[in-house]
Amino acid sequence: MSSLLEQLKAVQANSRVILDGKLAKAAHSKSLIFEPQAAAGQTYADIYRVAREGFDELCTIDSRFRPFAAHLFSEESQQADRTQMTADENATLDRRVESFLQLAAARLQLMPAIKAIEWLIRRFRIHEFNTRTLITCFLPFHTIPVFVTLLSILPSNLPHEYRFLDPYIRSLTNPPIEVIVTQATNHRELLTAISEYTLDLGDKKHDYHAATMLWFSVMTQSVNARIDKGRSGNKAIQLENTQKLLQQVTPALSRGMMMRQSPELQMASYMPVLVLARKGRLNDAALVAFMDQLVAGWQSKTVDQGLLTLACLAYARAAKPVTSRVAKALLKIDDLVGKFKMVNQTQCVRKLANGTALAFVDRLSKKGNFRALQGVKAIILGGFLDQMQVKVVYKSLLLAAHKLNDELDPQGTIRKELASTLVSLAQLKDKNGDAIRAAIEEVDFNIEELELKLRAAIRPKLTIAEGSDDMMEGVEAMAIEERPSLDATLQQVEKLQPSKTSCLSQESGVFNDLCAVFLSAAIEQVDLERFDAAPVLSRDQALNDAFYFSFYMRVWCGPHPALAKVVALERVKNRIKESESTKTDLQVIALYAAVALADPSKKVRRAAADLIAVLKATFKASEDVWGAKDLYGASGVSMDSAAFKCLLDSVLVPSLEEAVTHEDQIGIIISSALENSKLGDKKTRLAIFKFFCAHITETPLLTAKLRLLEGINKIKSISGTYRTELLLAMLRSWASLTSTEAAERAALESLDEKALDLAAVGTVVPSQHDGLDLLFQLIKDPQTRPTLVVAIFERTTKMWPTMKSQAKLLTANVMLELSQSSGQDTAAVEAAGFLRNVDLTTDILLAFVDSLQYEDTRMATEVPANKRRRTSTAAQPVSSNTISLEVQKTVKKMNFVLELVQGSKPENHPELLPSLFTTLSDIHHLRKLVGSELGYMQTLVLSSIGAMIPAYDNNKDLTIDASVGYGDILAACVQNSSSAQVTNEALLVVASLARTAPDVVLQSVMPIFTFMGSSVLRQADNYSQSVVKKTVQQVIPPLIATFRNKGRNLVASTKDLLASFVTAYEHIPPTRKREIFISLVENLGPDDFLFAVLAMFVDRYGATDEMFSFTSYIMSCFSVEIQLHSLIKFLDLVSDIFKPKPALSNSLIGNDSDADKTALKQLTLLPHLLSNSRLKQEITALAERDDMESVKIRDSYAKLLEGILSMASNLKAKKALYSRCGDALAKLLSLLSIAEFIKSVDSLLERPDIGLRRKVLQALELRVDKESTGDPKSREALLAFLPQLTAVIRESDDMNYKHTAVTCVDKISEKYGKKDLDAVAAAAQTIAGDHCLGQSSQALRLMALLCLASLVDVLQDGIVPVLPVAIPKTLGYLEESLSGDKPNNELHNASYAFVAALAQHIPYMISGASLDRLLACSNASAVADLDAESARNRSHCLQLLAKLVDPKVLYTALNNNWATAAKSGFAAITEFLDILGLALDKHARPAVTKNINILSEIFTKTLDLRRVVATGEIKTELSVEQLGQIDSLIIQTALKMIYKLHDAVFRPVFSKLVEWGWSGLPKSDASGRTLRLVSLYTFLDAFFEALKSIITNYASYIVDSASSILSGTNFARENEKLLWQRVVRTLTTCFKHDQDGFWQAPSHYNAVAPVLVEQFLHAANFDAMEELIPAVVELAAAVDSQEHRKELNTSLLKHLESPVVAVRLAVIRCQQGLTERLEEEWLRGLAEMLPRISELQDDEDEGVERENARWIVGIEEKLGESLDSMLQ
Repeated sequence: MSSLLEQLKAVQANSRVILDGKLAKAAHSKSLIFEPQAAAGQTYADIYRVAREGFDELCTIDSRFRPFAAHLFSEESQQADRTQMTADENATLDRRVESFLQLAAARLQLMPAIKAIEWLIRRFRIHEFNTRTLITCFLPFHTIPVFVTLLSILPSNLPHEYRFLDPYIRSLTNPPIEVIVTQATNHRELLTAISEYTLDLGDKKHDYHAATMLWFSVMTQSVNARIDKGRSGNKAIQLENTQKLLQQVTPALSRGMMMRQSPELQMASYMPVLVLARKGRLNDAALVAFMDQLVAGWQSKTVDQGLLTLACLAYARAAKPVTSRVAKALLKIDDLVGKFKMVNQTQCVRKLANGTALAFVDRLSKKGNFRALQGVKAIILGGFLDQMQVKVVYKSLLLAAHKLNDELDPQGTIRKELASTLVSLAQLKDKNGDAIRAAIEEVDFNIEELELKLRAAIRPKLTIAEGSDDMMEGVEAMAIEERPSLDATLQQVEKLQPSKTSCLSQESGVFNDLCAVFLSAAIEQVDLERFDAAPVLSRDQALNDAFYFSFYMRVWCGPHPALAKVVALERVKNRIKESESTKTDLQVIALYAAVALADPSKKVRRAAADLIAVLKATFKASEDVWGAKDLYGASGVSMDSAAFKCLLDSVLVPSLEEAVTHEDQIGIIISSALENSKLGDKKTRLAIFKFFCAHITETPLLTAKLRLLEGINKIKSISGTYRTELLLAMLRSWASLTSTEAAERAALESLDEKALDLAAVGTVVPSQHDGLDLLFQLIKDPQTRPTLVVAIFERTTKMWPTMKSQAKLLTANVMLELSQSSGQDTAAVEAAGFLRNVDLTTDILLAFVDSLQYEDTRMATEVPANKRRRTSTAAQPVSSNTISLEVQKTVKKMNFVLELVQGSKPENHPELLPSLFTTLSDIHHLRKLVGSELGYMQTLVLSSIGAMIPAYDNNKDLTIDASVGYGDILAACVQNSSSAQVTNEALLVVASLARTAPDVVLQSVMPIFTFMGSSVLRQADNYSQSVVKKTVQQVIPPLIATFRNKGRNLVASTKDLLASFVTAYEHIPPTRKREIFISLVENLGPDDFLFAVLAMFVDRYGATDEMFSFTSYIMSCFSVEIQLHSLIKFLDLVSDIFKPKPALSNSLIGNDSDADKTALKQLTLLPHLLSNSRLKQEITALAERDDMESVKIRDSYAKLLEGILSMASNLKAKKALYSRCGDALAKLLSLLSIAEFIKSVDSLLERPDIGLRRKVLQALELRVDKESTGDPKSREALLAFLPQLTAVIRESDDMNYKHTAVTCVDKISEKYGKKDLDAVAAAAQTIAGDHCLGQSSQALRLMALLCLASLVDVLQDGIVPVLPVAIPKTLGYLEESLSGDKPNNELHNASYAFVAALAQHIPYMISGASLDRLLACSNASAVADLDAESARNRSHCLQLLAKLVDPKVLYTALNNNWATAAKSGFAAITEFLDILGLALDKHARPAVTKNINILSEIFTKTLDLRRVVATGEIKTELSVEQLGQIDSLIIQTALKMIYKLHDAVFRPVFSKLVEWGWSGLPKSDASGRTLRLVSLYTFLDAFFEALKSIITNYASYIVDSASSILSGTNFARENEKLLWQRVVRTLTTCFKHDQDGFWQAPSHYNAVAPVLVEQFLHAANFDAMEELIPAVVELAAAVDSQEHRKELNTSLLKHLESPVVAVRLAVIRCQQGLTERLEEEWLRGLAEMLPRISELQDDEDEGVERENARWIVGIEEKLGESLDSMLQ
């Protein structure tokens, strides 16, 4: 038996079918929206309606929700029961629920989604059947309140992965993310669940930000934590842990990385991968797999983040090429280098870039991919690789170049581009270029062979100047056109006739063709020998003719592969060896061999060194110099054999090894040797020097010129012969070329044009006037190339430091002239730049400035001389055009020169100061002519002057002439300039002069300060602020010292200065005002001037709040001693106003005819000055000390107190002034502590001056507000003072004094009253008595009421003894406030405040009688003309009464007050009902039940309002609309009562209510009965609608009444028609909510149905569609009886015989409604209908026929067949 019991318990525990009623109700109350108590009482129809509303809103937001309307949210779903479904049906439902939750999850923060899910929880119990899915769906929102609600409804048996939520379910708190992460780290089930959910969302395109971020956070932190945990143990264990981690997370991460349709989810999957890469110590296989997976899935939106992750993976991997898949993906990215740079800011991309470059090279060599080549070049140039990586990549490119063949590159395009890339990379000038050149040297294959194969000189030409990056980028591989056959070409060459013309002459035309053949033949020795032996070269006549050697010389000096150059050098070397016995001087070959020693290729340099060595070995002195006559055509160059021998023996041969090491060495060697006196005599060195210069001039090879000039330009002169003399012709020749010609020639030899320009102009030395003249001619010539002009200026700048003074002055003048030329040509721009960049001497600057003064200004302001000569004595004015042009030139030059002065560190050129002041004066004259302020030029001059003045402090030899009038010039700048910058600079100069030479400016200081007020003081910038501050600091102190020394009154002497600042106050920016005036007072001397500044302020601007704030702040910035002294002087100044002959006040604040007005402004300020916090704090601190300083302060305080009292005594007759003195006295006394202050009050309160005593108490009131509640001394002092205040209230006759005393009592009691209740109670008794509350003063009454309200809070029960006196007086005052023509708002509000305090703290003390009076007053208040605040106060008080007063007392009072409220009008009635409703909401069910009789009486009275108003029993004016609103409020309030009653309690009440409405009045009062019934049935309609089927049986009380009303209605009477409508609507509502078959009962049906159908006979009197037809349709639907429906149908069909059209139409429309609602159930009586339908088809009224036709169509739609055959 026990075993069976246990089995049954187990079955019950696992079963989801709930048999226990209580458990079923508890399960039904599980809700996301509603409280459990409310949810338990809801039907599925109610829930469905709310949910369907939310679902429909979701559908409007997202149409993807619409399919769920067919099942989860269909009407049929209301009958669904999961416990009755099969397993397959439940599985299908689970899938649908899961789909809906995934779609709705993104909108869980929207109420529509919560409403929809509410239906799934309540109807389908998804929190029990689909717990895992539901929690996972809500988990991304684990921080919001709805998640806690979800936790509260979850079952106890949670899924395993969500068991960690148990503590949060018990505490109903939100789980933090850290807990979720920890759980996911330790339990893979949770991580798997979150991953699968999130990735499924992505697959279905339902993903949203919150879910993605949760997965991202949990996955990333879990992976990180797992990695950290897995690092314990030995390496094998760590490796095993890593593998387990990868097995768990890799599938999810791979799936996420492939989520193309969800970029956010894709990027979220990158971060865990990034963590794995950085911390996981993964092997290369895993890293490569991640890299391949990543690039396979990324897209345009995720490529940036993907590259970052890829870089991390590559960083953790060995330095290997990336896979082909990764390389292919990277090739597709636009601007890959740009993205690498962006990623590199966060993650080093070096390894990724290296692997990418190597993979690109691999694709290039295997597939000939052109884009891969571009990628490699861009990566190298991007600077991502270190030098070792660059070398490896470049070597890989070289190997790829070897592998490329015609099969991969049939057109040769790739090889050409590859050659171009190799060359341009080799020419780089940075560290990467060094690495590349090192790589070229390190390769273990024949680089020369590769160069010839690619037709490119891969190894760089380092002769190109630094900075020519653009040139290097443009270097292209020199391609050789494809020949049909080298052999055929050589055969053609062999047929050419010998040529005796030098290849270095202008006439040589076959060089280019022969060079091309040579380059092809140089690869194979056989071909080379064959080419070399060709007749055209004349090898045999090499020593006699110039062609052979000159051909090879031009080759090795040209832009050809290094191998070709080496071969050319070797050909010449071998030919010379063959002619050892021949006596021919080969000095020219030696020179060109020296050119080859400057080649970038070391092999070329080695071959050149070998050639020179051979020349040394074969040298024989001879007068026969090869090429001396025809090397350059008709001319040649030579030197004697001795000089050549010296060149070989002493210069070239000894330094060959050194020259081979680097290409720059040969130039250094030549220049060092020629400048060394040990190299032979001067004649020999000069001969060699001239030899080199002559060849530089004559040779057509720019390469030779450039390389030789590298050394020669380092030599200034030899034996008095300057290089400029020898090379000037070369410079002219190069300068004569056009831009196009120069560019073409430079490009032809792959040289940088800029380097050639610099080398050419480098031949000029600063001491050679011819060279400088030529340079000046060239820059002045508009035909000179711009690039050459730039080079000339660079050379001139370089020469500038070594120029002599005269040359500098000459050059500077030329440059100044050029810079002022019209237009913006290169020369003008460069000249201006030159002058700005070089160091200009004082002499040059002085000459420039003097030229402005004595030439340009005069020329601009005077009529030209030639113009004067051509005009008569009565000449006309000068042409404005002429003056304008001259002025423009002058202004331009002056502007430029002044900029030069400022840019040349003017502090180093103080000698310019007089000239600059003169220039400043000239500018003032010039500005009139220009019509412009010339502010910029003034600023330049002033800033330069300001920089020079400190030099006069440091150098005693420099003096400033005080008689010149510099101060006036500066004053003019300040006065006449509207430029803030000019004014600022002028003031800074004034400040500097005031310090350095005060006599120069002191005479002009006053005007300057006056002008400052209208200019610089108004500026808001920080710079202007610092200018003013500096001016004040440096100008004012010496000025004050001057006045002091002369014995003058300081304040009177500086009144104009003070006035200028005070006047400027209103224009000074707000943020600067305080700082400026504090600085002014500090520099003037606060002890002498502070009081004057404050007095002038208030005199000018009046006693305004702004002035109070500003002056108080200024005052507070100084010490207590200064403040008190200033206040004493301030009082003396005010006293001076009333003297017969005012002194200081007359000059300082003016002689106003109204002295009282002037003094009033000053005295109004005084209390505010005494109120600053610093004064009080420091006086308080000093009062506790006992030293000399505190003694001084006390003396000053005593003197100030004496002064205020004295002035108050003198001004008693002048009330306004006397009042201000009292204010000041109060402020002065408040400086003391509260305890000290109260001691002072004892004596002051004994004085007869009641006004003074009142002010003392007012000061006390303010002090109480500021005192801390925690200060025991203050508390004791104030509480001890209460009896004295009470005595004042009792004894004083002055109402204002009493008022102040009551205010003090209020403040003290509120703050400290609870510490001494007895004292406060005594005060309350006094205030409530006749001495205070009973006084006639309204202000005193108000204060007393407000004080009593505060005391209620303090005393609470202790206030009870006062109430018998206080409450009647309060209600009396409330009644008084509402009487009269105009209500008293203040008294009204104060009375309600006191009553509200009573209601809040001691509501039991409010009696019924008091409440009756109060409610009566409230009714009057509601309709009185009071402000909004009064209405709020009344409402607040009544609400407290409704909530806190005893229910019986309240309801009784309300019952007694209804008549008064009704008479008062609409506002009083609505407020009455609001208070009643609030009370019903607040009171519990027992209280409502206990007072049901009173409440029912109230409601019968309210429902009778319509009648009593109509009959005049209560005289009030209410509109129909207002009556309707009152009905609604009555119904709402009644329903609140009904909701708190049991059926047993309410049913008798309901019965009496219906009886009261039906038979409560005599039948003779038909109108009254009708109106009462209208109100009753209005309530009944709402009653049945609100409670629906629960109270359907209550209809039994109204059946007879309703039938009688319907049958006896006279539609001619409006009230009876209205009653008829309300009855029909009430019945309709009853019919609609009948779920228990109430109306199916024959007794009920027979009582209503016939009467209802009979109403169709009156259809002409009402709208049947709105009233009658819905009632009949609902009745038919409610009676589920074919018999009843047949009777109903028969009755209706009879009415179709009515002769009244309206009756027939109403019946037909009713039939339509019944057909539509009941469908086939109603159409069972079709046989009975058909004859009538047939007759109606021929009705005499068209409207009837039309409606009949519609009826037929409706029947046919329901039956699915036509009625035509039946109607025939």
